[in-house]
Amino acid sequence: MPPLKRVLTDVIVVGGGGAALAAASAARSAGADVILLEKNPQLGGSTAWSVGSVTATQTPHQHKAGILGDNPQHHLEDLRLFSRALRLEHCDNFELGRLLCEYSPAMFDWLLSTGLEFVGPFPEPPHRVPRMHNVLPNSRAFPWLLGRHCRKQGVDIRLNTEVLHLIMDKAKGDRAHGVLARAADGSCSEYIARKGVVLAAGDYSGGRELKARFSSELIANVDAVNATNTGDGIRMGLENGGTVINGDYIRGPILRFVPPMHTTFEKSLPPLPAITKLLHWGFDHLPKRILRPVLMNYLTTALAPENSLYEHGAILVDRDGLRFGDERDQPARNAALRPDGMAWMIFDSTVADQYQQWPHFVSTAPSIGYAYLEDYRRTRRDIFHCAATPGELAASMKLPRTAFEKTLADYNANAAASDAPVRGDRPAIVKPPFYALGPAKAYIIFTNGGLKVTLNLEVVGKNEQIIPGLYAAGANGQSGMLLEGHGHHLGWAFVSGLIAGKNAAQAQA
Repeated sequence: MPPLKRVLTDVIVVGGGGAALAAASAARSAGADVILLEKNPQLGGSTAWSVGSVTATQTPHQHKAGILGDNPQHHLEDLRLFSRALRLEHCDNFELGRLLCEYSPAMFDWLLSTGLEFVGPFPEPPHRVPRMHNVLPNSRAFPWLLGRHCRKQGVDIRLNTEVLHLIMDKAKGDRAHGVLARAADGSCSEYIARKGVVLAAGDYSGGRELKARFSSELIANVDAVNATNTGDGIRMGLENGGTVINGDYIRGPILRFVPPMHTTFEKSLPPLPAITKLLHWGFDHLPKRILRPVLMNYLTTALAPENSLYEHGAILVDRDGLRFGDERDQPARNAALRPDGMAWMIFDSTVADQYQQWPHFVSTAPSIGYAYLEDYRRTRRDIFHCAATPGELAASMKLPRTAFEKTLADYNANAAASDAPVRGDRPAIVKPPFYALGPAKAYIIFTNGGLKVTLNLEVVGKNEQIIPGLYAAGANGQSGMLLEGHGHHLGWAFVSGLIAGKNAAQAQA
């Protein structure tokens, strides 16, 4: 067997999402030679799947809106309220939360310097003032522009390159010395880092073994929104003495509408300055009735149905046309046990008429507020179904007609069927036309467990000792921080990446 090819550099960044790109940029700005290794054929990670919200204080957008007194301390106080509402304040990492809040203003300025364009700020309780900023035209702007920025700086970005293991230098106290990586052609190389390695490879929402280890077999079998998030960075940290904190805190299963099979025109637009500035101008000046349909084309691809629909009379059926469980009791968890984790939401015109305006919305849509049934009819024809009869509705959904009609008849008769209870005091589904939204799928959205790190984003190993030369950012370096609310996961990705990359570049070899 021929010897492995060796590639020397100063800093190696593992991953290709927001945290990795921020780390690579910061390390290069600090004077280091940087190689970024991403196993997928393109940059993006979970950052490209997000709704694109970044929450920060003291931004130019806040100042323009007349919000002048906001500050990181207020941000931290409000961040605590999210955990408190969930009764999880005792297990949240507010030392890193303070780091997030204090560095967010500078982080946001850095994002703007790369050419990214944002609208906002938007309110989100319990934040005392608007702090949520949404990227234009969509979240794919992050990898597109940050990748371009890194390449201009001279970062060596290598796609289709999967990192398999860390290389540790035992002569230097088990220092992280580099990584073993495999290229698309199957060849392996040793990438040696003179200064440091940054793990920024995303969470383990798509990693079956890690989900089973930290949660349960049920969770392990639920697909992730980002299937390539298999926890590679966290696995490598664990292999070398790292510890995962809050590994059992997993967001999901949650029902989300499946993504469209075809990319819309709006989604395909590159985030060129001419386009994003035009969109920004439109957001500031066009009437919302004109702007809303355009923005909805971006957002209805990533949204989840509200549970209030079930209270008002909607039911769920699986791909066999059968109802399962009580829709008001853990519907996503029940859906996860059905074939492919798929479910369709069924209702009649009584419910449909309600969900056309406030306060009855199908989904929340950051920066717009709410998505109603008409928004789905216009922007997601692939999951919107309407028919005069239950049989025609079944045909539209491509579900077994006889089974579906019986399911609906049993429900309307208030009779128990399959493994689902009677409808009780909820209204029957009898008023035509009949509607369905779906399929929706039970997904794991993200995992909050991350490697334990210091405030310098150094990975902590056995006996609470720092692993020399090893840093973690984003989900890999979350260290127990729960990051509730819109804009905090992306904010942490960028903040932690900037800190980890700079510190790795300045490490002593």
